[in-house]
Amino acid sequence: MSMRPHSFEKSNRRRTILATTIGNALEYYDFTVYGFLTLVIGKLFFSAFDPASQFLLTIATFGVGFVMRPLGGIVIGAYADRAGRRKAMVLTIFLMALGCAMIAISPTYAQVGIAAPIVIVIARSLQGFSAGGEFGASTALLVERTAPAERGFMASWQFASQGLGVLIAALIVAGLSFALPATAMESYGWRIPFILGLVIAPIGAYLRQHVEEPSMAAGIVSASERQPTIRGGLADLWRDHRRAVIVAIVITMGGTGASYVIGFYMPTYASRELGMSSVAALFGACVTGGLTFVLSPLIGRWSDRIGRKPLIAGGRMALILLIYPAFAWLKASPTPLTLFTVVSLLTAVLAVQAVPSIVILPELFPKRVRASGMSLVYSIGVAVFGGFAPFVSAWLVQTSGDKLAPTWYLISVALLSLFALPYLKDRTGDDIDLSGDAVSNSSSKAKVIA
Repeated sequence: MSMRPHSFEKSNRRRTILATTIGNALEYYDFTVYGFLTLVIGKLFFSAFDPASQFLLTIATFGVGFVMRPLGGIVIGAYADRAGRRKAMVLTIFLMALGCAMIAISPTYAQVGIAAPIVIVIARSLQGFSAGGEFGASTALLVERTAPAERGFMASWQFASQGLGVLIAALIVAGLSFALPATAMESYGWRIPFILGLVIAPIGAYLRQHVEEPSMAAGIVSASERQPTIRGGLADLWRDHRRAVIVAIVITMGGTGASYVIGFYMPTYASRELGMSSVAALFGACVTGGLTFVLSPLIGRWSDRIGRKPLIAGGRMALILLIYPAFAWLKASPTPLTLFTVVSLLTAVLAVQAVPSIVILPELFPKRVRASGMSLVYSIGVAVFGGFAPFVSAWLVQTSGDKLAPTWYLISVALLSLFALPYLKDRTGDDIDLSGDAVSNSSSKAKVIA
């Protein structure tokens, strides 16, 4: 008989949420603040090219960080499965800070030529490697030994922390853009957000070092049960969990494309394509981050009651129906009020389907390969369909001349992701024991949908 997990004491649960949320928010702040400075970074690091090429190259460099995420997911995810979630999470935050430091002190193209963008690419690759391992370790820590009826709520803090990171990054960049003239922003102002990310990283590391990891401390997973090598972990995933890996990647891609267009490309789109002020556009990103942070735990609770699949399916269909009219309205009326309304609506719809998509991932894999499995599938989905979504959107606008072109990309990805839903087993309300088998929880009020 499998060992049923027990919920944390309330104090331990709060401590886990706090340490994971703050640390993860700092990670996403460091990783995403680059996306809000694309126009300035393009001028400084790709000055040898025309403005259109500068813009595309800067966004492509933003996407480079996502190319490294699958590798980080494999390496750090395997480390988390062997050494523990806490150690992996401390490692990721320091790696992210190192990438942030490289960008903060990097000389510009005018100072060192081609070496400048090379440094940025290396720094973004390091940040992507870190972010790839962060997801699996932090999400696994949130859900393991959590009562089945609360797993959605606990895992929802992963997406909530991403929203908090976006909110902090957008607020800081918006404040600097408002307070500093353009010349000062291009001279030194753009470095300040990266320096702040470097300075506050030790706070997140401290919180993570002191969080309790009862699953490892109690010896629930013995040394013989842990994955011995990275190669062994990959072989195990592909041999025994191939279907889960493929289904999870397809499910993930439906939300990540919309997430990175709404959260990161939208401010640049509103400023560059619609002529809105950069400060107003960045405050639109603040709305996205703030709503994500507030709504995610509520939606996590909702998914615990009615199941993951209904919310994923309903959220994807709502996104498909709303994305084109929302962009069309913003194009016809490019005002701050319209922008804030559009991003609020799209963020709410996005959260409805993104939260249960994240919650369902740890329910697909056994503990032995849970962190590496989640990190791998999420990193691939984000790398292919999320990180380069801003680049694809910008390229579509420039090549077609249609300012609504990004909507067709998002609609296509969302439609494609729906095909994976029939193959996805909803384990809402079930125990996910150490072997990974779902044990029916008859006492749970959650609705289980096969």
